[in-house]
Formats: sequence, C-alpha cells, structure tokens
Amino acid sequence: MVVSARHIGVLLVASAMGGCIGRSKDAVADPQSVALYDVANDEFRKGRYREALAKVNESLDVDGDNADAMHLGALIYLAFCAHDTGSSDCRFEEAERLARRAIDENPEMREATNTLGVVLIHEKKYDAAIEVLKPLTADILYGSPQVSWGNLGLAYLEKGSYDEAIDALRRSVAAQPAFCVGNYRLGLAYEKKGETKAAREAYRRSVETERPGCKKIQEAWEARGRVEKKLGLYDDARTSFTTCAQLARASTLGGRCEGALKTLETSAPAPQARVSPAP
Repeated sequence: MVVSARHIGVLLVASAMGGCIGRSKDAVADPQSVALYDVANDEFRKGRYREALAKVNESLDVDGDNADAMHLGALIYLAFCAHDTGSSDCRFEEAERLARRAIDENPEMREATNTLGVVLIHEKKYDAAIEVLKPLTADILYGSPQVSWGNLGLAYLEKGSYDEAIDALRRSVAAQPAFCVGNYRLGLAYEKKGETKAAREAYRRSVETERPGCKKIQEAWEARGRVEKKLGLYDDARTSFTTCAQLARASTLGGRCEGALKTLETSAPAPQARVSPAP
C-alpha cells in the first residue's frame, strides 16, 4: 500500500494513544466499558474500523464518561477520512465532538488535544487549531513534541502563514530528525515561500530516512521532482518522478508523475551519458 502523507499523520496520532482510561482522578472505571474499549482498540489497530466503532459505542453505552473510548472514536472517524474524505463514514464534525468530550472529561488527556487540533485543520478551522495546538507544543509532559509542532506547522501552512509554518516545522524535525512527514510539510512551506533549494533539501530528507513508510510517501517524491525540475536538475527529477510513478501507477498521483516524466522527455535535455575515463 502506498502511504499518503495525510494517512501517516493520522497513524502518528493513533500510535501515540495511551492505554489508560482517561477520566477524572476520583472516578472509577467501569470494568465492562474498559473491556469493550480494549476490544475496540484491538480492532482499530487491525484496521477494522467499523467493528472498532461499534465497540466504542457499546463502551460508551456502558460508561458515558470513558474518555479513552471517546478519543478512540475520534481517531476512528479520522481513519475513515484518511481512507476517503468523500465517504459517508468520514465525519469530521463527529470526530471533533468526541475529541472535545474526551478533553472535557479529562483535560490532561494530551493525545485528545492533539487529535482535536488535527480535526480542526481538516475542517479548515485554522485559527482554532492553532489555539489548541500551540499550548501543547509548550507542554513538557507531552511525549511527542515533533507531532504537536508538526501539526501546528500544518495549521500555519494551510492558513498561508509560511514564516510561522517554517518555524514550527523546523522545531518539529529538530525534535525528531527522522520525522518524514514533518520534513515533507517543511518542504511544502519552503516551496510556497519560493525557497526552492531549501524545499528540495527538506523533501530529500523526507524520503531518505529508514523509518517504515517514509520512502513510500508518493507526494514527497512528486514534490521533490517538481522542485528539481525548477532547479534544472533534470536527471534527479526523472529519478524522483519515476519513483513516484512506480509506487502506484494506477493512482491519480502516479498518473501525474507519469505525465511529468513525459513532459521532461520533450522539454528537458536528455540524460547525461557517463563517459568512461581514457585508458
């Protein structure tokens, strides 16, 4: 499966999810609700989102204060949207409602705060997302600063505030240099600002790490080829567009990269032949 940058972002949120029931410290967790949440979480990690959502709803029917179940429900709706934003299962407003409920139940549930920020970005509520995510970047108890900075940077990027996006995304990759999605977003911010060389370097880092999935970010390979073409690095652009196309030729993105390769064939100099040294 080709991994899209959006899908990776959702997975990063989900993978950091805690396993403890999030609730006020004086509340007692209902054992049946906890058990149903555990089943839902297992189904979610297996990619069985409908089954997971059904168990989340059962868990909340037993205990309406189970903040972990609320948060998991928000993540499930995000996962539906990552698969297909046009699907009837993609319900950002429901994801926002559940994330807010989880935070109301347990204000110290930092992963739910991050998830809410992601949902607000997808809903194009950029100022609201910034308001939610900015305090999280300063929270030393949040264990994934690269994620909070990366999502804050995405909010600024989508808003069109490129200087702020670059600052946040540089902090994101400083916290975790192998955070390939952060490097990809940083490349986008540099490219939007017209800093093509810096964009190419960020795109290069995004696909040249050994973390699982990073080498399969099709959007990053296309973007890398795009800026290499602008810089006149035609051989490198051919390599990037070829890799992009090979990842999924039948996809819309694969088709674009195939088209970019054909354009290079007609408009760019032929690949440089290697000359063997004289004996």
